[in-house]
Amino acid sequence: MSNNKNEFYNIPIAYRKMENLHIVFWLFKDIAWCMFWKPLGIIMIIPTLAISIIIAWRTRQIFSELCHNIAITVWISANSFWMCSEFFGVDNHIVFGTITVKQLAMIPFVTGVLILAYYYLWYKPRHQKDALTL
Repeated sequence: MSNNKNEFYNIPIAYRKMENLHIVFWLFKDIAWCMFWKPLGIIMIIPTLAISIIIAWRTRQIFSELCHNIAITVWISANSFWMCSEFFGVDNHIVFGTITVKQLAMIPFVTGVLILAYYYLWYKPRHQKDALTL
């Protein structure tokens, strides 16, 4: 493992532009959710989720980036499911027992946490000498 504090992780400008645009779409989706603008919120799921998938695909060679970008993708999925459950008024409907539709969003949220737990607790400690293990 290198301890050089002057090392850089370079991101191609096209990737950075896409990541920045992704943030814009994500913010519009969440603003629409907050303001209960259903059409805009639902439409913004598509570019927000699509770009997160593209970013994950483009970073697949760097395992740390892949794990974090997949976690972001499942987070956006959970967030979008929760938003839609509120938009369609089914968020508090009981699915089984005391579990509501909105609480089903915990499945992708927990999936993201498990992916990052795997990375930080298992993968990263075993690959410390790999320069791309961030």
